[in-house]
Amino acid sequence: MNSDPHQKVQIGHLKRDAYLYVRQSTLRQVFENTESTKRQYALRQRAIALGWPEDRIIVIDNDLGQSGASSADREGFQHLVAEVGVGHAGIVLGLEVSRLARNSTDWHRLLEICAITDTLILDEDGVYDPAHFNDRLLLGLKGTMSEAELHVLRARLQGGILSKARRGELEMRPPVGLVYNAVGAITLDPDQQVQHCLRWLFSTFRRTGSAMATARIARQEGLAFPRRCGKGVHKGELLWTGLDHSQVLRILHNPRYAGAFVYGRTHMRKTVDGSSHMQRMPQDQWDTLIPNAHAGYITWEEYEWNQRRLHESAQAIGSDRRRGPPREGPALLQGLVVCGRCGGRMTVRYHSRNEHLCPEYVCQHEGIEHAEPICQRVCGVGIDQAIGELLIEAVNPMALEVTLAVQHELQARMEEADRLRHKQVERAQYEADLAQRRYMRVDPDNRLVADSLEADWNQRLRSLAEAHEEYGRRHEQDRRILTDEQRANILALATDFPHLWRDPRTPDRERKRMIRLLLEDVTLNRDHQITMQIRFKGGAHKTLKLPLPMSSWQKIVTPAEVVAQIDELLNHHTYLQIATILNEQGIVSGAGKRFNPHMIARLQRSYGLKSRYDRLREAGLLTLDEMADALHLSPTHVKIWNRHGLIRGHAYSDKNECLYEPPGNNPPRKSMGVKFSRRLAD
Repeated sequence: MNSDPHQKVQIGHLKRDAYLYVRQSTLRQVFENTESTKRQYALRQRAIALGWPEDRIIVIDNDLGQSGASSADREGFQHLVAEVGVGHAGIVLGLEVSRLARNSTDWHRLLEICAITDTLILDEDGVYDPAHFNDRLLLGLKGTMSEAELHVLRARLQGGILSKARRGELEMRPPVGLVYNAVGAITLDPDQQVQHCLRWLFSTFRRTGSAMATARIARQEGLAFPRRCGKGVHKGELLWTGLDHSQVLRILHNPRYAGAFVYGRTHMRKTVDGSSHMQRMPQDQWDTLIPNAHAGYITWEEYEWNQRRLHESAQAIGSDRRRGPPREGPALLQGLVVCGRCGGRMTVRYHSRNEHLCPEYVCQHEGIEHAEPICQRVCGVGIDQAIGELLIEAVNPMALEVTLAVQHELQARMEEADRLRHKQVERAQYEADLAQRRYMRVDPDNRLVADSLEADWNQRLRSLAEAHEEYGRRHEQDRRILTDEQRANILALATDFPHLWRDPRTPDRERKRMIRLLLEDVTLNRDHQITMQIRFKGGAHKTLKLPLPMSSWQKIVTPAEVVAQIDELLNHHTYLQIATILNEQGIVSGAGKRFNPHMIARLQRSYGLKSRYDRLREAGLLTLDEMADALHLSPTHVKIWNRHGLIRGHAYSDKNECLYEPPGNNPPRKSMGVKFSRRLAD
């Protein structure tokens, strides 16, 4: 650096503008460290002394309160770089390098642009020309030291925070339902309504196993849940709104509700564009975890169970499908089936047959990933029926115990929801009383304030009336449902659990929940038969073997005993006669239809049965022409003789076509036929 800065300032520099960049890192520094700001603005006099007129000195100070760690959010710095890049700047003034940038990337980019456009840089120590090697080297060292200084400051502050966090003494904003007491310890919120709401949430999730179901039940019950504002004009206030699915997940994932002190659950990561995003860390990478550090709403064991349940639900819709919460489909083993060949989880497909959904368990993950044939597929109708019978057998001895548990659960759910709604009425009453006291204390002559307080009081009274009405309606509805409908279902469960299981009105979701109370998983293997390895909760297991399910055409095949009966009837009856006999006996076809002559003929041909004609011919009966030749009659006379019993014919078709018994050694004579004809004429 040359000791005389005027030798570096040339006429070309003075023809361009001088840019003074002013920055403070935080708004607190702007208001408290005013001397630093004054020193930065005072650099205008340095520019004037170097020859720039006052109207050619442009001050950029719209980055006050912005950190210099990145240029992503500094509009003023970006504007400065743009002006330097287009050649409008003759010199850039900054109190020190750290005011311009604390990031080597931003600093060296500015130096490179200044060197290309022949722009000088001035700080408190002197004037620099980035195009000169010595000045460029010195400016680079200053930028590196400025960035290192920021790193040291950050490491020092972060070290202090980590030290307090490892002792569990770091104060952080607690979630709703937890507050700091007078001595700085975390305790439960003294507001009983807040406590009841959180306890209801955890108990409902424990019962349903689904965050979405928990939010849905809260909406159906009309329950309001607390939120504590973290910023804005209502910062720190408790607001009551509807329960969202995202809020349920935040509460369930927060270990503070289990009484644990946690630090380092999230880390901030820089992106390529200079912005930051929050990344959630797995539990084994948390900086600090101190169980039972303060009071909580659930135990640590219950918190871990909740995490496993949520993890299973998330995997149920991911690439690695695991057991998820019970769904609405009829597949009873959804999420519980394991492939007996490859060990992978089997998914569910549904097919519509006769307007009913039929499940099918398919092992297709590897086939989809590698474009190969699926591992195996098994029709789920027979499997679900076998599992249902097994469940009935296992649960039936415990029906009374299950009944009492269900009754207790329903009663507890009703009482808990009623208590929460009553708390809402109490809060509305308190707010109405508070509005009344405020109105009564105001000066009546101060109408501007009195009118506002009176309007607020009226609004609170309307809210109180709505809360009373909603509470009364819900209370009457819950009492009526428990008395009339649910008690009848409970008694039915105690007396006839198999009937309840087979009742079509019982939702499939409830059947799945019952199964999951008893079964861990079911392994399927399809070979010449279906082998089911059933693993119960607690380690017990059972093996079932089922025949392969019949295909669609096999289901409508006529039973073998019916075919045998038709074969027997063909010895003495025609198709129409056989169909009439079978229908009178109540026998139906494989498709469940009544028989007709065309069906009998088709069965005779399909199963290779001998026709009645062939059977009669094998028995030696003669055709019409053969009988006419044997009796020396015309075919018409043979038919007449048959009708009047002179000869014996047997019908082989429904058109009364006959085959005739041979006349033997003493056949009827023609004269007998003539006499018989005359007798009929007389």
